[in-house]
Amino acid sequence: QVQLQESGPGLVKPSQTLSLTCTVSGDSDTTKYYFWSWIRQPPGKGMEWIGYISNSGSTYYNPLINDRTSISRDTAKNQFTLQLSSVTPEDTAVYYCASGDADSIGRTDLNEYDYWGPGTQVTVSS
Repeated sequence: QVQLQESGPGLVKPSQTLSLTCTVSGDSDTTKYYFWSWIRQPPGKGMEWIGYISNSGSTYYNPLINDRTSISRDTAKNQFTLQLSSVTPEDTAVYYCASGDADSIGRTDLNEYDYWGPGTQVTVSS
């Protein structure tokens, strides 16, 4: 089994950089071919896929927010991190980290992934 847990500040000021970390625990052999994604759900709206990082370190981001997004990983700590710059109140959302095989890329339904975290609320407000 694999567990994912998001962590980070719940409140970010406008124009600052949002930084969230996903800590992965469990059977690493299960996930050695996986892609590690971030997805979010703004209040009253549908899920939005943000991007992924692969086990080889390659990344791909949603073109709508590509210029503000960066996903990195720390293999020693079994963590991957989302950074979203120049945030506005429209970035307020519940943020989820998730993992799955290549079929999961770009998916917005968490049930399309093999594993996902419980989600963390991030509010952008001054």
